[in-house]
Amino acid sequence: MDPAQLIPTPDTIPAPWGFFELLLILTFFAHLVFMNAMLGSAMIALVREMRAQPPDPPPCQDIASKLPYTIALAVNFGVAPLLFLQVLYGQFIYTSSILMGAYWLSIIGLLILAYYSAYIYKMAADLPATARKRALGVSLLLLLTIAFLFVNNITLMQTPRIWSVYFHRPDGTFLNLADPTLFARYLHFVVASVAVGGLFLAILAFFQQKTGAPGAEKRLSAGMKWFTYATVVEIGAGIPFLFSLPKNVHQLFVGGAPLHTTLFLAALVAACCSLYYGAKERVWPATAAMAATVLFMVLVRDLARQAYLAPYFHPADLRVVPQWSPMFLFVAILVIGIAVVIYMLRLAARVPGEVRR
Repeated sequence: MDPAQLIPTPDTIPAPWGFFELLLILTFFAHLVFMNAMLGSAMIALVREMRAQPPDPPPCQDIASKLPYTIALAVNFGVAPLLFLQVLYGQFIYTSSILMGAYWLSIIGLLILAYYSAYIYKMAADLPATARKRALGVSLLLLLTIAFLFVNNITLMQTPRIWSVYFHRPDGTFLNLADPTLFARYLHFVVASVAVGGLFLAILAFFQQKTGAPGAEKRLSAGMKWFTYATVVEIGAGIPFLFSLPKNVHQLFVGGAPLHTTLFLAALVAACCSLYYGAKERVWPATAAMAATVLFMVLVRDLARQAYLAPYFHPADLRVVPQWSPMFLFVAILVIGIAVVIYMLRLAARVPGEVRR
């Protein structure tokens, strides 16, 4: 069967596709930062909890107090890029979501349970270490499961050639486990989250150091070490991920196309700068290099998706039916929403809290 026959007819869009493409890139960048900080800090906290001895005080109160906030921010900042993805690639993401529908719908319940478990961990300072580990471990396991389902959906939407599996598995229980990029992509994502999580902890410790909090300097150094070592592993994991892509896709980034290759090299250079500043424990230069790395990788990811779908579709093919008044209203609400989030973050930052080692 011709895979093109399985692709639904796309809807019209109310503005040129480049407008939504820009919003997709910017909102997905913000989502990645919060999501990686959330997942990475949770993994680091679990390692610390496993290393702690029973008589020791809770070792991760700084993470525990922030974890529910980072989950909330990651979820809320994830809504916008998912919507823009649906605007540009709706006929693909809707189809892949149906193919794995049973798992896709379960994400809501898994996320609620992960959120409650994170709150239990936050309030578990006076509970035994075993209870803290269980609460954090459950939350982390659920978050990692959700991440795997998202990665699976993204790989599935980019490969219409396998959609005919629906005629054999119409119950919405298909996972794209045979895709050669699935586990390499997932590993790359998880390792990147550890790097960002370490940097997030270093930033927290930097501000705690300004207030004279005990042990802040030690936490800053530990966070930067997590960031540096995880970045090394991430670069190593990125190589097999790159070459697990279809040949016509990965060749674009190794000299096959000037734009693709330039952005990929820029991401590598930014990652190397992250390593340098991480090793020097320079928090803000490392943060800037990390942000540049994430942004370049978002652009690389977008170009890779377009290359995957090139035989079938490009967003420029979408028919535009201008509706400018809803667009202006959307932009106005977006600006107001961002301002409210910034205001809430400032209020949250002013709340006094106990800092433990």
